[in-house]
Amino acid sequence: MINSLVFPRPSEAFKFASTRFDGSRKSKYSKPRMELTLTQPDDWHLHLRDGDLLQAVAPHSAKHFGRAIIMPNLKPPITTTAAAVAYRESILKALPANSNFTPLMTLYLTDTTSPNEIKLARRSGVVFAVKLYPAGATTNSQDGVTDLFGKCLPVLEEMVEENMPLLVHGEVTDPDVDVFDREKVFIDTVLQPLIQRLPRLKVVMEHITTMDAVRFVESGEEGFLAATVTPQHLILNRNALFQGGLQPHNYCLPVLKRETHRQAIVSAVTSGSKRFFLGTDSAPHEKQRKECSCGCAGIFNAPVAISLYAKVFEEAGALDKLEAFTSFNGPDFYGLPRNTSKIKLTKASWKVPDSLSFSFGNIFPMFAGETLEWQPCVGEKAEMLNEVQEVGANKG
Repeated sequence: MINSLVFPRPSEAFKFASTRFDGSRKSKYSKPRMELTLTQPDDWHLHLRDGDLLQAVAPHSAKHFGRAIIMPNLKPPITTTAAAVAYRESILKALPANSNFTPLMTLYLTDTTSPNEIKLARRSGVVFAVKLYPAGATTNSQDGVTDLFGKCLPVLEEMVEENMPLLVHGEVTDPDVDVFDREKVFIDTVLQPLIQRLPRLKVVMEHITTMDAVRFVESGEEGFLAATVTPQHLILNRNALFQGGLQPHNYCLPVLKRETHRQAIVSAVTSGSKRFFLGTDSAPHEKQRKECSCGCAGIFNAPVAISLYAKVFEEAGALDKLEAFTSFNGPDFYGLPRNTSKIKLTKASWKVPDSLSFSFGNIFPMFAGETLEWQPCVGEKAEMLNEVQEVGANKG
């Protein structure tokens, strides 16, 4: 729902193209401002880390999202259901007292994962997917898979039986393959053969970055092949890594690509397709681990993600399709109920903090120090806005 609000005057609603606007009487004291009401989004790809870092960043995701698929690439990785249950408890303890945020756990697939572990995961009620990291592809992936078809086929077959999704970091690790081509080569050499061999396996291609990935996802069967998309890959291209000097806080994996790829991804997610849904890949690192001779990959976008997604959809003229991308497509793919709570986004400028300080150091959020145009609010603030809007409508 899209509303155009003006305070203190009430508004008169009219409908346009299945989206509600409120046309407001202008006054010399106030200007109309747009407001979105969305079903509370979920984050289908999130890194919360552990220890002090978990305590620092978990509240930022819990503030805006109802649920999140939690990545298992810790040290040591979350390879068993028992470890996933324990990690879930750590996350719950890190949340604010009044939080309703629900972590949806995943297992880290290895060459030695057993089919029985998949059975245990499904019966646990807390594990919702298995993550495939090709060994060496990204942060803490050294324990990942070295031979998917040779060593993991029985596990994949059990996942089909249990209707357990496979979440894929889609890049080859062959050093002879150019870093900007690794997603395409992975599609051709791993994902295409996988889908052909196990067509009933539910697969999510995570954080897609290329038009090749868009075409691949669109070519698959709806309900069995989908993709998550990050704010950074919708807004930035690879120039952002080098403008004004090396920009370590824009470095992530998969790495940012050409502008033509960015445009293809924007077109896909704003088209209304059910195959694409929100996955921030928010991946925090302490400042010194980003600004060093060998900096870590990952962008901490949890505080700004919702605002940035709204920016992308607004610029594409597709705000009426934002809610499906943020709030419907993900749970529908996973077979989970949609959230019933709401979140409000107001078209109002706000400044992203320059950094977030903690006892262990600083974390730089995406677009640190920049001004964004969509400000989210949830919970009591959202309810207050609802009440103001209803009172205004009744008086009008």
